[in-house]
Amino acid sequence: MSEEINKKVINLFSNHSRNKLPEKDQKRIKYYAGFGYVKVKKDSNGKKFRKDYLLKYACACHYMVTVMREVDGEIVLYSYDVPNEDLFKFMKSFEENTLDGTIIEINKYFPNEIV
Repeated sequence: MSEEINKKVINLFSNHSRNKLPEKDQKRIKYYAGFGYVKVKKDSNGKKFRKDYLLKYACACHYMVTVMREVDGEIVLYSYDVPNEDLFKFMKSFEENTLDGTIIEINKYFPNEIV
């Protein structure tokens, strides 16, 4: 998804939590399963999304997940490389206590773009 769309959505959430949005924009934020969301129907150029492009994008995407732990009385950070296809499995491992710690940050990146 384009950075421009991400910025607009993040701005909506940020201003919504500070009650700075006009009422029409406040209505754009919906809630489901305890989480706020905004539905996006078109890209930043006004074109509808294509499933094949989005799936190709998802397959190429990885996440760098930074986790804080206390080891031998010291605070340390672990950075995990998690392919998009394994992200839910990775998150579930915290719920099942296979992995522990506090997630500090999740960053999206594309390994094929790194030189």
